[in-house]
Amino acid sequence: MEELKQFHALTVELVGLLSNMFKADREENINKISQLLDRREILMGSIHPPFSEKEKKVGRQLLQLNKQVDELLLSQKKEIQRDINELNAKKKSSNKYTNPYESFTIDGAFYDKKN
Repeated sequence: MEELKQFHALTVELVGLLSNMFKADREENINKISQLLDRREILMGSIHPPFSEKEKKVGRQLLQLNKQVDELLLSQKKEIQRDINELNAKKKSSNKYTNPYESFTIDGAFYDKKN
């Protein structure tokens, strides 16, 4: 039962961290999230049946919390991907500004041949 309680506490802490994640603290929070996920994985291996009714109730709560964790992790992943895409677009735009003739094409050339 002790491992299940620890697992539940880690999951609640993970949900709280993911819910209140800001861009300014992103790197630090990602490290904390990674540590929490690693600790949860270790605890998950030590949880074995048979379960009492109390443990089953906690297990049902954990299933709901895990769904919430999955959704929050997916939204964070999308936010990070969006930031990467914005950064790449800014970099590309900046490169075009500093060297506008780098990607110069000759698609409008006209050759006049009279004979």
